[in-house]
Amino acid sequence: MMKKGIHPENYRIVAFKDMSNDDVFLTKSTADSKETLEVDGVEYPLIKLEISRTSHPYYTGKVKLVDSAGRIDKFKNKYAKFKK
Repeated sequence: MMKKGIHPENYRIVAFKDMSNDDVFLTKSTADSKETLEVDGVEYPLIKLEISRTSHPYYTGKVKLVDSAGRIDKFKNKYAKFKK
């Protein structure tokens, strides 16, 4: 049996928007929001995300290539003046 009065009761449908690729999905949440978004003619509270399942490399299988050679060259050039 679950304890009474410890679970939120203000669940409602909320729009979550991935700001990196503009993907929007709807789900129930208690998260507060001051912004709204209209989806299919209905206005929902909006929660903005920097990354979601549609943009995260783990879920998409796309890994961003890091220019490690360029970073090493920048480091060497920056600290070359301290070489004796």
